[in-house]
Amino acid sequence: METPENEIFRDSIGTITEDGKRAWVFPKKPSGKFYNYRKLVSYFLLSILLFSPFIKINGNQFLMFNVLERRFNIFGFPFWPQDFYLFVLSMLIFVIFITLFTVAFGRIFCGWICPQTIFMEMVFRRIEYWIEGDRGKQMRLAKQPWNAEKIKKRGLKFIIFAFISFIIANVFLAYLISSDKLIAYITDGPTSHLSTLVSLLIFTAVFYFVFAWFREQVCVIACPYGRLQGVLLDTKSIVVAYDHKRGEAESGRKKFRKHEDREALGHGDCIDCMQCVNVCPTGIDIRNGTQLECVNCTACIDECDHIMESINLPKGLIRYASEENIEEKAPFKITARMKGYIAVLAIMTGLLIGMLFLRNDLEATVLRLPGQLYEHKDNNIISNVFTYKLVNKTSNNIDNVSMKLMSHKGILKLVATSDSFNVPKQEIAKGTLFIEINNSDLSGDRNKIKIGIYQGDELIETTTANFLGPRSFK
Repeated sequence: METPENEIFRDSIGTITEDGKRAWVFPKKPSGKFYNYRKLVSYFLLSILLFSPFIKINGNQFLMFNVLERRFNIFGFPFWPQDFYLFVLSMLIFVIFITLFTVAFGRIFCGWICPQTIFMEMVFRRIEYWIEGDRGKQMRLAKQPWNAEKIKKRGLKFIIFAFISFIIANVFLAYLISSDKLIAYITDGPTSHLSTLVSLLIFTAVFYFVFAWFREQVCVIACPYGRLQGVLLDTKSIVVAYDHKRGEAESGRKKFRKHEDREALGHGDCIDCMQCVNVCPTGIDIRNGTQLECVNCTACIDECDHIMESINLPKGLIRYASEENIEEKAPFKITARMKGYIAVLAIMTGLLIGMLFLRNDLEATVLRLPGQLYEHKDNNIISNVFTYKLVNKTSNNIDNVSMKLMSHKGILKLVATSDSFNVPKQEIAKGTLFIEINNSDLSGDRNKIKIGIYQGDELIETTTANFLGPRSFK
């Protein structure tokens, strides 16, 4: 079956030529209302992204994702390996929120919030406009031979790109290993931490490759989120859309001519100026409909509004709209699918908040020493040996910590330490302990015992363990 002529564009992506080579995109410098809004949002998010690793709340880094040590800080809340279920729940909530946002508003996340788009369009692309000029000048520079002008401009651009990539790599490393460690490594000097330096240079090379060469291909080829559009979007989703009803009318697109009554001739409002294509950072023609490559950046909206304004036609030929809105003038409504996502999101968010409030600052784990059975002592006393681990999740030392047996009469004795000890902030205290219980107080060979963790006289945590005893025969 042959592809209809107006659907041929879907056979390939806009950044690949017919012979399979890279079609380099030279977008026109955008301007307009939405672009100004995006700049404000982008620079606000950039400031958060760059400074978050260096902001402390109650001594905790605002955001940290230390995968190697499995320690995470989210909005100042520390998450340890023991809290991994909370981290997973947080990520699920984030995924559901993005899904809901996509169902309702399309790929607006990519155009307004995604770090890739923000860095590419608001940092690297603006530097490119400053050094090489707008679309036409960039295209002429790309075609001209390597003379003094081209070497100067390209060399300056690549040096600045490399420097910014190095800064981004440092910030990225601060998210991974913590800002305190990064600053300590910088203070010590690069030769003292060669492995970290190598990692930093690798990150720098990756970021440089992405923003200097791979660019929009990240959104078009690599990003899995773009593939979700085909599954999540429907006719009710609000996306950046071309109003083909108004743009094509009866006789389709026609070039603009002064003093021509376009409405009487049945011409659409689209004058086929191609400015929406020229300004697109992924090189697509939005008039072909919703496409995988579209990141909802609104550059085409601003450009089309400017053209419409200059020829005295109503703005909004390209706008945020749903397919139903364009076809049937239907207003936006919350669908049953959206209500389902909202309900799931509300339940999971409530569950996370409840778990955060119930989460203890000190977490205790007591386990029987592997490979050890019980010991039968004088006076019918049964002894078990355990290992304990106390995790201090706070930014303060927990002093005067002691452990007591709560469920049975017996003796709890710590090995190689006094009856009370300290747990340093954000550290783990480990050790061994013996528990002795009279056999008459046991019920069979397996008994669940309860142990209390005290700070002074205050009970701050409880935990349980299995206590082995002689098997009783009745």
